[in-house]
Amino acid sequence: MELQFLGTGAGMPSKMRNTSSVALNLSAENEGYWLFDCGEATQHQILHTSLKPRKIMKIFITHLHGDHIFGLPGLIGSRSFLGGEEQLDVFGPKGIKEWLTTTLRITNTHLNYELIVHEIGEGTVFEDDKFKVTSKFLQHVIPCLGYRIEQKSLPGKLLVDKIRELGVPKGPMLKQLKNGEDVYLEDGSLVLSKDVTGEPQKGFTIAILGDTSSCKASVELARDVDILVHEATFDSETGNLAKEYGHSTITDAAGIAKEAGARSLIANHISARFMPSDVAQLKKQGEEIFPELHIAEDYARFEWKDDVVKKIE
Repeated sequence: MELQFLGTGAGMPSKMRNTSSVALNLSAENEGYWLFDCGEATQHQILHTSLKPRKIMKIFITHLHGDHIFGLPGLIGSRSFLGGEEQLDVFGPKGIKEWLTTTLRITNTHLNYELIVHEIGEGTVFEDDKFKVTSKFLQHVIPCLGYRIEQKSLPGKLLVDKIRELGVPKGPMLKQLKNGEDVYLEDGSLVLSKDVTGEPQKGFTIAILGDTSSCKASVELARDVDILVHEATFDSETGNLAKEYGHSTITDAAGIAKEAGARSLIANHISARFMPSDVAQLKKQGEEIFPELHIAEDYARFEWKDDVVKKIE
């Protein structure tokens, strides 16, 4: 699993940071890409990456402020022009369907694929045999959602010595056994999957939160996650502005990660008031509370591998 930050700024785009958008790369899990928010010029940001719009299968919108949705109509239209034919699901709070369908209708934007817009509240918003996504309302100046993405348990590893002992040949049978299916060998003997596979492996868990001040829902969504993506619009010296505008400081984000027992924190949605030279100080403030902290820059990529989040250089 990989996270790529297409935009990490707050409010208006700046020379250093574009507006909010995070891509969750689930290609290895055969789920394509899931996008979380789609601020202005997101598709321009995508041009500088290897991501293909037609491979975006789901878009989750946290709230209807412009810096989180103004890039959505353009991306949806371009996905069609660039060969996208598979269904695209867009999830978001009430109002997203009216805004999006009206924009596409008035601009006469034709799509070569089925667009399904889901207006959602709290609870399970998506589930299949691999993943479950739940949402809760956070604490912002308009309704704003946070999302928790849970990968379901993976099949246990094949026990190579046991497979050899039972005479299971290389080929399709190995995949069947790994997927929990029992198989018959040529001599008629039955091999049980449970006898040749180890314990199921725990999947990863991520919380991607929208704009919010510190609240109980943030902690609940982030409980014991492997990666928490949390906004950090302000520093500890501008905490009064954070409260006024329904945002968080870097120390707020670190506090949520610590209280929730998260394993790592990636802070984004950074105010344009902070120059690149200020990032080290921001990071230091957060690390005093929660050491496993990264601050995302535009185009930054993070990989979850071997139970550790690593920045891809």
